[in-house]
Amino acid sequence: MAEKTNQQVNPLAPSAKHPRSDEESASSQSKELKRKKRIKWAIYIAVFAVFQTIVITVFALTVMRVKTPKVRLGSTDSVTFHNFTTGNQTSPSFNISFTTQVRVKNTNFGPYKYDSTNATFMYQGVTVGQVTIPKGKAGLRSTKKVSVTVVVDSKALPSKKNLESDMDGGLLMLGSHVKLSGKVELLFVMKKKKATEMNCTMTINLSAEKVQSIICE
Repeated sequence: MAEKTNQQVNPLAPSAKHPRSDEESASSQSKELKRKKRIKWAIYIAVFAVFQTIVITVFALTVMRVKTPKVRLGSTDSVTFHNFTTGNQTSPSFNISFTTQVRVKNTNFGPYKYDSTNATFMYQGVTVGQVTIPKGKAGLRSTKKVSVTVVVDSKALPSKKNLESDMDGGLLMLGSHVKLSGKVELLFVMKKKKATEMNCTMTINLSAEKVQSIICE
């Protein structure tokens, strides 16, 4: 009977090893999950770092890049004449007063503050009129329009030979020049000095008493 009892008990012995196998399997699965989580976090951090680099690069190339503002005369429609006096072929002369616009275009992501300066109008390189442009500010990514009234007079000309031929042709060409000096302010902290110049040619039709064209470089 004892032998039979032992034979019945012995087959049950291996069952004690099953819990250890389950524990090892659970531990292995837990380690694998942790490893996958670490990989995911590493991928997330790498993607975020790349994204941050792209954002910083774009920010530096656009927002933080300081461009030189542009200064130009307004269109022909912005010119209004107040006095229009011209001589004749035997005694060529002109005395013309008009209001026009000087436009300061600022494409930066910060205001451009400029100092007071002069706008000079010339005939054949000789100054025939001048007007002061007061100091001001062109806002971020905007255009500042400054109205100025100027009187151009031929009295300053040392010779009127060229003027006589222009009078015969009915067209008076005036050059204009402005130089602005100021600072572009970014993020209310960084300031960078920027100077800009304007060189424009205004063609006045004497018979029609209007501006025919304005060309700026």
